[in-house]
Amino acid sequence: MNKISLLLALVLPLCTMAQKLTLTGSVEGLPDNTPVVLIDLENGSSPLGETRSKAGNFVLSTKLEAATLLGLMVADTMKTAVFLGNENVKVSGSVKTKIDDWKFTGSKTQDAFTEFQDQFIPKFEKIDQLGMQLQSNTANPGLNNAMKAQIDDIQNSVDKFISKHPSSPVSAMVILSTIGFTEDVSVLEKRAKVLTGEAMSSAIGGQLKKALVDARFNAVGSIATDFSQKDTSGREVSLAQFRGKYVLVDFWASWCGPCRRENVNLVKTFKKYKDKNFTVLGVSLDEEADRWLAAIKKDELTWTQVSDLKGWENEVAQKYRITAIPRNLLVGPDGKILAKDLRGEDLDQKLAALLDKK
Repeated sequence: MNKISLLLALVLPLCTMAQKLTLTGSVEGLPDNTPVVLIDLENGSSPLGETRSKAGNFVLSTKLEAATLLGLMVADTMKTAVFLGNENVKVSGSVKTKIDDWKFTGSKTQDAFTEFQDQFIPKFEKIDQLGMQLQSNTANPGLNNAMKAQIDDIQNSVDKFISKHPSSPVSAMVILSTIGFTEDVSVLEKRAKVLTGEAMSSAIGGQLKKALVDARFNAVGSIATDFSQKDTSGREVSLAQFRGKYVLVDFWASWCGPCRRENVNLVKTFKKYKDKNFTVLGVSLDEEADRWLAAIKKDELTWTQVSDLKGWENEVAQKYRITAIPRNLLVGPDGKILAKDLRGEDLDQKLAALLDKK
């Protein structure tokens, strides 16, 4: 056997092993004939592979196009998410413990996914807790500072994680799952450039690419997409009419509690800066005109308000891809977006920097 033949003999078995995912399980107390199923969480719920246990063991094989996020289901009650590729993976555990606590070996991707879960899920839970507290107390400086600190911590953690795992598709998921914490597209693009082709070739890598394209739409620094909609008197109003002014495009609704509480702050800010080339253009996601008009009167919203009374199907909200409210964007006199989602003190400080010297 010559050197080339010997090399092929050594390499080919390794290549063959990498052509499919083989998951070998050993679970203490697992009854015979227990169904074990893998599904692709990103592309539907149809099984990618399934088998049944015998003497607490099982072997499940399937071929994947690339490493992806999968759902592992053992019987009807044990379910967990795993991130696997075409590799040989072993899992061990006991039916007396949660499937999330079972041990997976042989997969660097799953190791990175476990690291992601351990590191980021507590941070996301903290963000949710602070968000709920802020909904009922938007004027609390301590809560606002705590939220900013938590978001900064997440941002730093993202950069550290992807630097440590540049070739892992889990890093693409980390960027994607935290994309809402920054409006700076350049930061997102810089992070994506850290990742290798291997990381971006996964299904989640493809989603990240699309998300980056979407993020460039109406990004800070870009020209705000023009729109027109009828105001409270039925007159057509366009964003272009406000060129030459600083205008806050405010997405809200009468039924939105956080929006109504933020209106208190916005009224104060409007009164403070309305004579300094600043105004507000409200876009309501209401469906009933009476409630919309009543809320405008009660909250003393004296700026221009528009709505097509289509609720979440509001055409302007659809155009701006609004999926939650309150949301807003600050547009400069030249039509460029200067900032997004500024509320309370943050909005006041931004306007002070822009207008108090004028």
